[in-house]
Amino acid sequence: MKIVKLKKENLFPFLEEISKEADLWAPTKVESDRHKFQAIDDLDQIDIEYTRTILPPRKIILPPTINMFQASDKEYKEDFSHVSKKIIFGIHPCDLHGLLIMDNFFTHEFYDPYYMESRKNTLLLGHSCWPDENCLCKSTRTHIIKEGYDLFFSKIDDTYIVWIGSSKGDDLIRAKEDLFEEDISDKDIKKYTEWGDERDKAFQTEINFDSLRDLMELKYDDPLWKKVGNACLACGSCTNVCPTCNCYNIQDRPVLGENYSEIKRCWDACTLENYSEVAGGENFREKRSDRLKLWYTHKFQVYITEYGKPGCVGCGRCISTCPVDINVKTVGKSLDGEKVDSFWNRLDKEVTK
Repeated sequence: MKIVKLKKENLFPFLEEISKEADLWAPTKVESDRHKFQAIDDLDQIDIEYTRTILPPRKIILPPTINMFQASDKEYKEDFSHVSKKIIFGIHPCDLHGLLIMDNFFTHEFYDPYYMESRKNTLLLGHSCWPDENCLCKSTRTHIIKEGYDLFFSKIDDTYIVWIGSSKGDDLIRAKEDLFEEDISDKDIKKYTEWGDERDKAFQTEINFDSLRDLMELKYDDPLWKKVGNACLACGSCTNVCPTCNCYNIQDRPVLGENYSEIKRCWDACTLENYSEVAGGENFREKRSDRLKLWYTHKFQVYITEYGKPGCVGCGRCISTCPVDINVKTVGKSLDGEKVDSFWNRLDKEVTK
């Protein structure tokens, strides 16, 4: 792995050069404290000083709705119109880990061409970050990244230390090679090490993810699930913002005036009531508590069994999104025996009075 150095003032000239043949996506501010990834027309739109975006970068690779193919009584035509050359700049380590999990999931047993063709055409440029009170990535060991990126930028004062993680990343550097320096000094290394130590100390919350796999089994019938089920709005927000959620539905939409249908693939959520409904109206997970238990079983237990790591990357999106405090932090701590001050816990006390 090769490491180079880039001055801060040379970042935009570099991004301008490499985005000539691909769509550049990057974080932008949409409100005072909210950010999102979007296609960049003006480099000044980019706001790299962010903690998390509303939606994870998986939405760029596999959008909420795509058309898989056109189907008629004679043939079907595959549709890969969502696939184009993209560069995503500014992805934090936790989201890179989320994409690694998605890569594994969509090739583990069955190869998903709609995800993978888009993924192959997407270059990932990671960026360092600083945690807030909702970041759990140190607990999930996803606060650092050693693979899964083409380039990774660590900002130290007015300089970027840039890791080259792939041959495609090396090609990007060569497109504007004169902007980069190869001499990483002892002073640079010392600053980077000190920054890393300070960032590790900045994490405000920890969860014992190592114990959660067994606790999900031991507390499968715990009253906790009824408590969170009573409060859950079944809105699906937690799944929409999660970097590793991958549930989807297929919709057959006839095209008016034509003799074919478009077969749409849309994001879905196992926390929604109709997700588990089958023919005849039977629903195996009609209760919100059962659906939440399924979701957390996947995050805390099943993913570890299948892929060797939890399905949570510690990004904190479910914490900042759920209006009734049902999230990895409160549920995880409650499973671990801690008393948590959350809306769903307070609500349960009011209900039982």
